[in-house]
Amino acid sequence: MRPWVQEMVIVHRVFRRESRLLPELIGAVRPGDTERAERLAGLTRGYVDGLHDHHTSEDELLWPKLLARVDLDAELVLRMEQQHQVVDTGLQEVGARLDAWERSPAEPERDALVGALARHRRDLLEHLDEEEQRILPLVEEHISVAEWAALSEHARAKTPKDKLLFVLGALLEDATPEERTRFLAMLPLPARLMWKLVGKRSYAKQVEKIRKG
Repeated sequence: MRPWVQEMVIVHRVFRRESRLLPELIGAVRPGDTERAERLAGLTRGYVDGLHDHHTSEDELLWPKLLARVDLDAELVLRMEQQHQVVDTGLQEVGARLDAWERSPAEPERDALVGALARHRRDLLEHLDEEEQRILPLVEEHISVAEWAALSEHARAKTPKDKLLFVLGALLEDATPEERTRFLAMLPLPARLMWKLVGKRSYAKQVEKIRKG
């Protein structure tokens, strides 16, 4: 058995989508609209925390194992670590700009935040593209199913319980029907029922409110 590495591609789609939408949504906020700024600031912090936790799990659970097992690709794995540092630096700038904009949702603060998000997205996409193209094949060959599952467990443990259904919705939003079926099959039955009965509608309502203002 091999790890289902497409799971990582699904996770990456969330970061690709949100890193595109956030500067668009924030850039459209009128100066002085504190309510909208507060809502989008909360969404952005959730994105920043989620991406930071995602990279932390790779730093702790994935890179050390690959470095111990892949001699010829050690330089590649080390570059992944370096790219994480670059992305983290960008996230720190986003966080500082976000605080300033939320305190004073004026045009200069807004535009500075949008610029920081654009730079972050550039660095992020470079990293995600290379990770999907070159790291995931190494994962299939050198990482066990149990070791791969530990990354998902880490992510669930880091997610606040009241956000789990929203995160699930974000993961499933751009998934294909086949990916959605397989992803849901990995969840416990109570979680699948909660998604069907409550989560799906709740996610759709929250997203509409966020994206349409």
